Amino acid sequence: MSNDETIKWLDTSRGRLAWREDGPTSGVPLLLLQRFRGTMDDWDPAFIAAIAQDRRVIRFDSAGIGRSAGEVPDSIGGIAAVAAEVIRSLGFGQVDVLGWSLGGVVGQQLALDAPQLVRRLIVAGSSPGPVPDGPQAHPRVAQVMTKPENGPEDFLFLFYPETETAVAAGRASLARIAAQPQLGPKVTAAAFMGQVKAISSWPGVLHRAKELRLPILVANGAHDVMLPAYRSYVLSQQAPDAKLVLYPDAGHAFLFQEIDDFAAEVDRFLTH
Repeated sequence: MSNDETIKWLDTSRGRLAWREDGPTSGVPLLLLQRFRGTMDDWDPAFIAAIAQDRRVIRFDSAGIGRSAGEVPDSIGGIAAVAAEVIRSLGFGQVDVLGWSLGGVVGQQLALDAPQLVRRLIVAGSSPGPVPDGPQAHPRVAQVMTKPENGPEDFLFLFYPETETAVAAGRASLARIAAQPQLGPKVTAAAFMGQVKAISSWPGVLHRAKELRLPILVANGAHDVMLPAYRSYVLSQQAPDAKLVLYPDAGHAFLFQEIDDFAAEVDRFLTH
């Protein structure tokens, strides 16, 4: 359960940032890094409850996102620097990091730029950057994800395979997210463009993957139409200490579909 449902505020060089914490206050905190066009309200509350059962979980809106002030940095390195400042400003010497989608990209960059701050890294539904060979994103992805606003059917296409079980799990997750109290503002058009600029200019980490010497858990759904699971495999092959987990009949939002299984995987990874 949450130990504090209220929004907290942190003054940083990028402006005032909104953040929340769940779970007990002891141990190494787990910092969550959110997806493209997502705010801290877009985490499935059932997933938060599962991973925060035995550890402190920190989530925040980065600069220019959701409730937070400032502007979205125009590079992945800049977004990672915001996360590093959040860690230091909260007084943590070191954290574990779970990054989903864009957050997984930011997490990899953070581990390269500030290795002393990241103890263990979980890269969920993400990519090490451009991978020229292997499967590419579904041709409809770019069109759907750049709509001015995405509705439930868009998220079902982007995040879940078109099977009865996966779609039912997706609808349940979207309902849990929408039912939360105190939902904040959505990502603005300007923030959206800032994120697009940051992503499109990122060279990836494959040329530096050997430097990622920390333990890494790479996880995805086997049927991710946005960032094909092959990219998770490539990262797991290049990083020296990476474990790969793929979920069948799941896609980009596997972590909200297979909550119990993935939460147990996260717990094992962070405690052993």
